[in-house]
Amino acid sequence: MRDDEWAGRRAEAVRVQAERLQARQDAEHERAEAMLRQFTAAARTAGLPAEALLVRGYGGRGTARTPLRGWYLRVDRSAGLSTDGDFYVLTAPLGLLDRVRGLRPEPSRPPLTLGAGGKDGESVPLADALERLLPGWQTR
Repeated sequence: MRDDEWAGRRAEAVRVQAERLQARQDAEHERAEAMLRQFTAAARTAGLPAEALLVRGYGGRGTARTPLRGWYLRVDRSAGLSTDGDFYVLTAPLGLLDRVRGLRPEPSRPPLTLGAGGKDGESVPLADALERLLPGWQTR
């Protein structure tokens, strides 16, 4: 096999692998999004009180207000769910103006495991985080 044939086959294998990974990630995000929609409906029905969601600065450097209301998914308040069912990462580099004026974070695609790839003990399955907020929410 010539070098250019090998390189072409290798490039095709890499492309196929990347497509499979993307499809797997998309399916995971879709399952998490469906779970959050179901939870949001159950939380509204149960009257689970929502609170103002804040963004924390990296390294604990202050907080910034947001127009969002919802629930914190992690005890460290680094991820949240709005009452509209959108997932937010609630940490960011904050400047002085952000802390004074506040900011509007953009929603992110939710993972099935919060904090995956972090330190031991820092990852939490999304279902467990939701169960902590509203026990039995899946059967409501």
